[in-house]
Amino acid sequence: MASQHKIRSRTQYLTLIAGICVLIVIAACLSILIGAVEINPGEIGKIIVNRATGRELFARTWEDNVETIIWNIRFPRVLMACIVGAGLSVCGVLMQALTKNSLADPYVLGISSGASAGAVCAIILGVFRFAGGYSTIFGATAGAAVSITLSLKIASMKGRITSTRLVLAGIATSALFTALTNLMIYGFHTGSDKTKTAQYWMVGSLSGASWGKTGYVAIVFAVAIVIIMLFVRDLDVLLLGDDVAENLGVNTKRIKLVIILMATVLTGVVVSVSGVIGFIGLVVPHMVRTVVGSKHKRLIPAVILVGGLFTMMADVVSRVIVAPEELPIGIISALIGAPFFLYLIRSSKAR
Repeated sequence: MASQHKIRSRTQYLTLIAGICVLIVIAACLSILIGAVEINPGEIGKIIVNRATGRELFARTWEDNVETIIWNIRFPRVLMACIVGAGLSVCGVLMQALTKNSLADPYVLGISSGASAGAVCAIILGVFRFAGGYSTIFGATAGAAVSITLSLKIASMKGRITSTRLVLAGIATSALFTALTNLMIYGFHTGSDKTKTAQYWMVGSLSGASWGKTGYVAIVFAVAIVIIMLFVRDLDVLLLGDDVAENLGVNTKRIKLVIILMATVLTGVVVSVSGVIGFIGLVVPHMVRTVVGSKHKRLIPAVILVGGLFTMMADVVSRVIVAPEELPIGIISALIGAPFFLYLIRSSKAR
């Protein structure tokens, strides 16, 4: 999994991060501009600053409906795309560190499918209604926990996990939970509004983004990242193998538990608001690792930014490609990620 560092100095790294941030701002403006209602690009920043500060720092030259569209619809969607992409990308990094396998990610290992099944179970069957307004989150997190445990258990043989067994276990787990999800959709309440929502949500969508959803996802994401960054050294050492890590004083059981918990929580929360968006956790970490290397202190911040940028641009494409209709973002990510996944399999086999 280790790769040759193409960016060595701190200055080069910070320049790269700054460049990605500029691209994110440009992509955000582009995303906000796209829609049925035409918006003056110069008004975007003014409206956001006025609403964020709660003051009229810029004189109003726009209609109320324009401000509502930007602040309550399009801007939360941009932020949600960033958080969803960043969360899935970080999960990919964690899974690859845990398994020491560059093919691992929440989608390939079946974690996303498990989270989807749990969320659909909450939406259609109301199994987790005791959680109130957080039933979908609870269901998605529970589904993610069951699926990751099942995948790792199937792939493990005498305490070792090989790439082949892991991929096959992930495919089997994903197929199982996808079948369970379809059974719930087509076996209960066929044709209802809940079923139609679940069908569209299964292939990923950010159309339901709101400030409320964005807020709690952002909080969970921030807490998870803080915890993960406390263990970046352990993640680096874990790539050398469990025996080496233990000889260097790393508590491998603890770090693996942290990885599984953080990956489960992040995937569950992300899937509960966006549905299943595949391959982001595979494509983004691999691309970033080839540029900044495998040290997680550098890798994770870069992956967060690139994951957000990638998802934001995928969302833009999903809204443009069949305009005025909207294509589920999961289709766009699969069209990019599936060929990339096959390329990684072939290159790994060749090596």
